[in-house]
Amino acid sequence: RAGSVEWIMAPRANWKGYLKLSLVSCAVELYPATTTKDRVAFHMINRETGHRLRRQLVDEVTGEVVESDGQARGYEIAKREYVLLEEDEIESVAIESTHTIDIESFVPREEIDEVYLDAPYYLAPDGKVAEEAFAVIRDAMRERQVVGLGRVVLYRRERIVMLEPRGNGIAARTLRYAYEVRNDRDYFDDIGDGKVAGEMLDLAQHIIDKKLTSFDPARFEDRYQNALVDLIKAKTGHRPAPKLEAPKPSNVINLMDALRRSIAAEKGEAAEPKRKPQRAAAKSAATTATRKQRAPA
Repeated sequence: RAGSVEWIMAPRANWKGYLKLSLVSCAVELYPATTTKDRVAFHMINRETGHRLRRQLVDEVTGEVVESDGQARGYEIAKREYVLLEEDEIESVAIESTHTIDIESFVPREEIDEVYLDAPYYLAPDGKVAEEAFAVIRDAMRERQVVGLGRVVLYRRERIVMLEPRGNGIAARTLRYAYEVRNDRDYFDDIGDGKVAGEMLDLAQHIIDKKLTSFDPARFEDRYQNALVDLIKAKTGHRPAPKLEAPKPSNVINLMDALRRSIAAEKGEAAEPKRKPQRAAAKSAATTATRKQRAPA
């Protein structure tokens, strides 16, 4: 803070390089689109001293601590046999995508299965000089209603990246490789394909209609985070920890009854009461008629 002005650090780019479309290129910066800095985070503490604990790497055979200058990266080629790779050797195999996102192809967005989507990023031009070429690539994709596919090296690993116009910038999304995605048939093939009764389907659709809304992420609070904050405040104030009991749902026995009761709950009504015996109903009707006759005109 300087005087009455509060300085806020701009987010730092994860990657800097060039965005390339054929012979058109511009300098760009890649920023993470999400953050976890506001999450409750814990440190490991020595229960006896109250001091923070520090993790150390130890030799699995000798048990001795190995300092950073004695550590190296190794790939296991046989049982307990490794080939060591030095940092400069890893850097020496840098490929084009280490410094350049070359857009190789374009596809309609709906063709990319959601299960392949990984981490989200924002791609922005690096400086005023880059803005014109950046805008040309962005607006051309927007006009054609397509997304671009390229590659980028992040954290020493080449990733497929999907580029999609977003406002004045471009949203970038790393994609998983085919070998990283499990086949859904391995999980869904054993699910029966029996037809759902029409009345049950109508009731379920009615419940959906009642809950239909627009997506607003602000509506969803991180209840676990809030509970942790309350717990920390209670412990800090030497108060008993709050107790929360989460109800455990069970398998539905009578599906039709559960659907009907769900609709009643959505209307803010209790479940339909049991019918009164005929005699009691007749007596109630007679009482009501008598009251009406006695009521003043």
